Amino acid sequence: MRETDGSDPGTESGPKLLDRALSRVVRETGASVGSVYLWAPGDRILRLVALSGGSRQVAAPWARVSLVDPIPAAEAVRERRLVWVGSHAELSFRYPRLAFVLPYHLALAAAPITTSTTVWGSVVLLWPGSHQPQLSAYERETVESTCDRMGAVLQNAAEDGHPVLAGGEPHLWSPPRPRRPALVEALAAVDFAGRLPEGCCALDLEGRITFIDATAADLVGSSVPNLLGALPWEALPWLDDPAVEDRYRAAVISRRPTSFTALCPPDRRLDFRLYPDASGISVLITPADGTVPGAILGSEHGEGHAASARAGSLYDLMHLAATLTEAVSVRDVVELAADQVMSAFGAQGFVVAVAEGDRLRVVGHRGYRPEVIDRLDLPPFRDETSPAVRALIRGMPLFFASPGEMARLNPDIPRLTGRASWAFLPLIVSGRPVGCCVVSYDEPRPFTPDDRAALTSFAGLIAQALDRARLYDAKHQLAHGLQTGLLPAALPDVPGLEAAARYLAATHGMDIGGDFYDVIRLDDTTVAAAIGDVQGHNVRAAALMGQVRTAVHATAGAPPGEVLTRINRLLTDLDPGLFTSCLYVHIDLARHRAHLASAGHLPPLLRHPDGRAEVLDPPHGLLLGVDPAADYEATEIPILPGAVLALYTDGLVEAPGADLGDAITDLAEHLARAGHQPMDTLADVLIRHGRATDPHSDDIALLLLRPGPVGG
Repeated sequence: MRETDGSDPGTESGPKLLDRALSRVVRETGASVGSVYLWAPGDRILRLVALSGGSRQVAAPWARVSLVDPIPAAEAVRERRLVWVGSHAELSFRYPRLAFVLPYHLALAAAPITTSTTVWGSVVLLWPGSHQPQLSAYERETVESTCDRMGAVLQNAAEDGHPVLAGGEPHLWSPPRPRRPALVEALAAVDFAGRLPEGCCALDLEGRITFIDATAADLVGSSVPNLLGALPWEALPWLDDPAVEDRYRAAVISRRPTSFTALCPPDRRLDFRLYPDASGISVLITPADGTVPGAILGSEHGEGHAASARAGSLYDLMHLAATLTEAVSVRDVVELAADQVMSAFGAQGFVVAVAEGDRLRVVGHRGYRPEVIDRLDLPPFRDETSPAVRALIRGMPLFFASPGEMARLNPDIPRLTGRASWAFLPLIVSGRPVGCCVVSYDEPRPFTPDDRAALTSFAGLIAQALDRARLYDAKHQLAHGLQTGLLPAALPDVPGLEAAARYLAATHGMDIGGDFYDVIRLDDTTVAAAIGDVQGHNVRAAALMGQVRTAVHATAGAPPGEVLTRINRLLTDLDPGLFTSCLYVHIDLARHRAHLASAGHLPPLLRHPDGRAEVLDPPHGLLLGVDPAADYEATEIPILPGAVLALYTDGLVEAPGADLGDAITDLAEHLARAGHQPMDTLADVLIRHGRATDPHSDDIALLLLRPGPVGG
């Protein structure tokens, strides 16, 4: 991660301007931690690109965030609004997964970075828990103006051909010092600290010791040279207790003083008082005087560290457990597990393979070229030269600390992968083999007992999630196969009419919907088209969608109002307990006229041959299946050669927190700007626009119709 001090303007590049905007909003709002997330439309992942006031260690699990995750950074992007969480209690209620791994007093705001047409990402700010329950008007205005400024920076960078890309290590910004002391002043400060009866030391935001005086070094039983640049819990084994690192994390995130008492072998109790700010943590170390400010760590025999687990590993394990509860598909499991495991263990490679028949099949990987995976994929269970197979068959993890160790089993793997150490972790659920997870490194790694225990625990969580996900994928494939089978396999070839259709299932969730569309050739110069959405997301909705399509075919050719009236009566007789919206269009290609009738469906769009686009307003009848006596009126419009009629379902325009009318108007404007393109290209353009404004959680159906000269 590259560090900047925020004091040198440097070049006015997009990343530098983002850093400066982040530093400004952190300073002006009094936030303790600030971060910037960006995403590329269609990627579904927000990536951390800039960080202020936080540490690599704490931020690592949040470096990649799925757009569908129930956390503020993603919610601000999905709903295009500022998200405010005023306390940890509120965080626990609204975002339990996040509160589980951040059990500190804090307040939080997340705001989207937007321009008029694009959502670029979000800004997330943390304040100490002492912040007022609500954002002040000044703070809200500052956050929103910063997001506007960042959006303009990103827009300009993209238009100049130098877009700011979300990838790689995030920029770490440190606030500039108010002033730099002269050498004499710095030496005087060291002397001042040395004369105090307390020991003094300073930690940076990563937890490393940047200063320690001789008194403190003597109290902890070490020397200044041995401690400078080290993490306390690594340099001093008796501080290797989860509670020590927890107090450090609490100080960094909540910006509140904290303390604890630890046992320095053989029998010296020491008080540690931590005082944080935006640049680091000052620590006072004194012999305990009986007034204990915190829990006593360690044991009377100084052996407490031997059985303790690293706090970082515990937090990473909790974070993975909480994250995997929201993974539904195998792809979700692989992506989320790779995010957590690679950041927690500093790994460069990650592979998940599942048992299928008598082989292992790779279902996801990161850090490997596809051709490498192709060479290592599908080893049969009889091939024990494959370490993945051996680990799974024996039910025991295998660790290879160097290429030489691996070469004794399979010399091809070091040569193919270019890696230097590996952990092969069997994935087993209730004694049943599910697959194997591989974690690899570019450098040799000894794999300490703590490493092995933590990796094995991670594998247990991944195995459970993977087993659930494979069942989900099988059911999901079956359900969507049913839904897709009820849609037209291809649009009919009608002389004088170009047509294109798209159907996209929701990106998240198990249920299936009832969106449908159809084009029916009536004779050489007339055609009927319909689009609709059955209420609900289940197999009943899909089955009813099939019945409605059949009814449309049976009644097509009658006046549009009569078509909807007949279908409505049929549905009320069936009494399925579900309602359906539907828009039916009858087009006379010879007369260049269209008749439209709507049963509670979204208004169609019409782009005229001159490029103007408008939102049509046909008579708005009741949803089908509500009232058996309902009547439906039709309206007639001209539809000239070269015009485009767009029919769509709500998944293309609806987003939480957004005004539906504004979204439809925005879609019409986008249709106008798209210009004259092949129909398939135009359909893809509109779909991309809909997905850019919301990582859709509802099905999308889109039908485009463009009349031309009859017989043309």
